[in-house]
Amino acid sequence: MFSRQDMESPEFSSTNSLHPHGLAADVDERPSFVLRRQLPPPVARLWDIARNFYWSWHPEGSLLFREAEPSLWLEVEQHPIALLDRVSEHRLWQLASNEDYVRRVFEFAAKQDAYLADATGPEEARYAYFCAEYGVHNSLPNYSGGLGILAGDHLKSASDLGLPLIAVGLLYRYGYFRQDIAHDGWQEEHYKDVFQTDLALTPVTRSDGSRTEVMIHIRGREVRVIAWRAQVGRIPLYLLDTNLAENSEVDRLITGHLYGGDTETRIVQEKVLGIGGVRMLRRLGISPEVFHLNEGHSAFLTLELATEYIAEHPDVSFDDAQKAVTKKCVFTTHTPVAAGNDVFPLRTLSECFSPEYISALKLSKPEFLALGTVSEKNEKESFGMTPFALRMCRSANGVSKKHGEVSRELWKSIFPAGEVPITHVTNGVHHPTWISSVLQRLYAEKIGTDWASVARNEAEWEKAVDLLSDDDIWTAHQTLKNLLIAYVRMRTRRKETGPLDTINERTETSGLFSPDVLTVGFARRIAQYKRWNLLLSDLDRLLRMVDDRERPVQFVFAGKAHPQDRTAKQILQEIMRINHDSTWQKRAVFIEDYDQEAARYLVQGVDVWLNVPRRPHEASGTSGMKAAMNGVLNFSILDGWWIEGLNGLNGFSIGGLDKFENDDAIDSADAEALYTVLESEVIPQFYERDKSGMPTEWVQRMRNSIATLTPRFSSDRMVSDYVTNIYSSS
Repeated sequence: MFSRQDMESPEFSSTNSLHPHGLAADVDERPSFVLRRQLPPPVARLWDIARNFYWSWHPEGSLLFREAEPSLWLEVEQHPIALLDRVSEHRLWQLASNEDYVRRVFEFAAKQDAYLADATGPEEARYAYFCAEYGVHNSLPNYSGGLGILAGDHLKSASDLGLPLIAVGLLYRYGYFRQDIAHDGWQEEHYKDVFQTDLALTPVTRSDGSRTEVMIHIRGREVRVIAWRAQVGRIPLYLLDTNLAENSEVDRLITGHLYGGDTETRIVQEKVLGIGGVRMLRRLGISPEVFHLNEGHSAFLTLELATEYIAEHPDVSFDDAQKAVTKKCVFTTHTPVAAGNDVFPLRTLSECFSPEYISALKLSKPEFLALGTVSEKNEKESFGMTPFALRMCRSANGVSKKHGEVSRELWKSIFPAGEVPITHVTNGVHHPTWISSVLQRLYAEKIGTDWASVARNEAEWEKAVDLLSDDDIWTAHQTLKNLLIAYVRMRTRRKETGPLDTINERTETSGLFSPDVLTVGFARRIAQYKRWNLLLSDLDRLLRMVDDRERPVQFVFAGKAHPQDRTAKQILQEIMRINHDSTWQKRAVFIEDYDQEAARYLVQGVDVWLNVPRRPHEASGTSGMKAAMNGVLNFSILDGWWIEGLNGLNGFSIGGLDKFENDDAIDSADAEALYTVLESEVIPQFYERDKSGMPTEWVQRMRNSIATLTPRFSSDRMVSDYVTNIYSSS
């Protein structure tokens, strides 16, 4: 997700260039996302498996689809329903006649049935989780980056822990942009219509089969909103959609693009998410005890709860309603600087809410607008969704210990009379999703089939990891590294390349990369504070390490620049076009259109995971957690989660926690630390081998990373912390 601190100009967020087209197809025939064929009876349960994302975090589940037709599985980008629709009839009957395959289908279906038998109904949900994006799996392209992936992991852990939770978001017809890199290294963007593919979504309907709808007053007219349901294990995810023929084209595009459109579009999107989300839950008979606002995009839901309370208690004031609402609402902020939060011009914001709606809240327009300003009496400010959420929720938290400290300092002016009520819950990642199938098989063999449950307990997990030999760990890693190299060679091969050498395309890739070379992964959103160019600050020094004949280094890059951020695009182009008569073009690659599938290869297969944000701008950072669980060593600035994670033996740090006068000073110090630690610690330790060729000290660091970081930074721990410290607190 991009933020205002990444933007090159004040006009960045208010332009409309993310609206590259109108509707691509008529929606009078609404998509139903159903299988258009009958499956042979012996494998018919594949349809049930495909409709629940439970399969996506179980290797044996995803293997069923990949084995069905490996080349087609790649072609449809791991969309199981698309695969089942397109695989040949001959192949389906081959599978149906394969006794072993049929047995595995029935076994996994039975496992899923047993898992779902413990699920509670949506009407029994105690917790409602609202987020603007969800990265459940790349076959549901409803996310842009870390916030969405975190939300997807939150739902998976809530499912595994049996939490009575439901989730609400938006279904974006065109999603987030897809990335193309031109021959000159410049990023270009395109969009795909998700309604023209096959998604694991079910229409939310009434008892008579008609669509469940709610209405929202937007831009002087009533806009219809429907919902789709995605099933994430035991957790239902409701995605709201305005793309109906009954709505005008501009209203159909409210849910057109993720983080797209102009300022007004962003406001009305957030009205649909917050206000529409509450109304849809009520229409479905769902009355949660707690509403979790994951980032400020859904904060308008608190207004809907306030109008409900006032309607039920006509004699109360807004202050009374606010007190009642705050008891139900909790808020997680993910941004460590004020500029990264959603802010809207007061005039535009007020125009998006009718006088009748404001009046129903028993507020004047100035009082209404003051809810979102830092200083309630400053009419020149913008309306900030974070100050608004802080005023409307009983609990607020950052996503790491350091981020909690930064947030308390950032928003202290909102609470002048007392202590700033912002705590922290450090993020985590869903270890069954992100730990490689190679390691999962090893864990099942050496630790037991219940290894994922063992990994929730720090003491038990550290003992369990001792059951693995050095050879077990290193052999598994080498398998994953070779798999990554094969993936790199496949993804960067092109029939035609441009006149310039760039690291994302080659006509011949068979000799690209070596499993014997130290491999560094750097995959993040391309933004100024992420400091992609820090690595290039002393190019000659960098290339000496790349070119070293005895101890070379190779790099894998991936990430997207926001379409309007030309500075970020120029940084990317600079990295793409480095040549300088070195071996850089053979030892550096860029994987375009970074998504969850690419992320899995990278966090599981590189040797080192690099992270160099400018402190303290990294709220948490979860990609390093995924890498750590696979034995990949973090090499990171001390910011976000890594301050809590580093113990001196499970990875490497870049610089310290000293304060500097300005950004140039900290950039210079961090660049020097980056090169020095890479030259004096990381490279020597990787290449130091015993008589058998084993990098013993390196493997011990890998073991320590797996043992100490897996339980502490799992989303199971994170969700448990939310239940204990946030949801259940009053």
